[in-house]
Amino acid sequence: MKADLFSHSDGLRPLPIPGAEVFYASTFDVRYEPQTLMHCLINQVPWRTENVVVWGKSYPQPRLIAWYGDAGRSYQYSGVTLEPLPWIEPLQVVRERVQHAVDCNFNSVLLNYYRDNRDSMGFHSDDEKELGYRPVIASISLGEERTFILKHKRDRAVKPVRLGLESGSLLLMKGDTQANWKHGIEKEKRPCGPRVNLTFRRIIGNESTTGFE
Repeated sequence: MKADLFSHSDGLRPLPIPGAEVFYASTFDVRYEPQTLMHCLINQVPWRTENVVVWGKSYPQPRLIAWYGDAGRSYQYSGVTLEPLPWIEPLQVVRERVQHAVDCNFNSVLLNYYRDNRDSMGFHSDDEKELGYRPVIASISLGEERTFILKHKRDRAVKPVRLGLESGSLLLMKGDTQANWKHGIEKEKRPCGPRVNLTFRRIIGNESTTGFE
């Protein structure tokens, strides 16, 4: 599946993915120029790198991360605990615009910083109980285009979906997407520049949430 089939600048468009509700807009107005916002966040955010524990073994996380959110919305995954940083103005502005576009309120955002082609994200589903039933996940991409891949959890006959996430784009996942599909971003063979991804979500209650590798 090619991204250009759904590259519309006038709003979110549904992607024909069975058992999922995924929408994509190749351009989304976050008030800032995407490249400018990306460099602002790269310079302003206190990025951190962590070793994650998977099946009892520790591995370096292949990207940098930061966790912002309302007070008490801590985040735990694979032996890592993140306490929310207080919202900064650029993230507040983007959050308000995303909330208006998708008609959902978010109280936290995970920032991922892919420094070059060697950084990646393992396949996972955002299906933790703290995200609630049929969670809504909204993702803004800034900088280098990377390929977002969805794989069905159970039916191997369903082909993976590959979508190039353009700078300044908005991806929305809702409904049964997390129950039926997992997603990730693989390393690139070709050299590429940096990318920052803002993934907004809503944590229910004050409990910590279990995340992905």
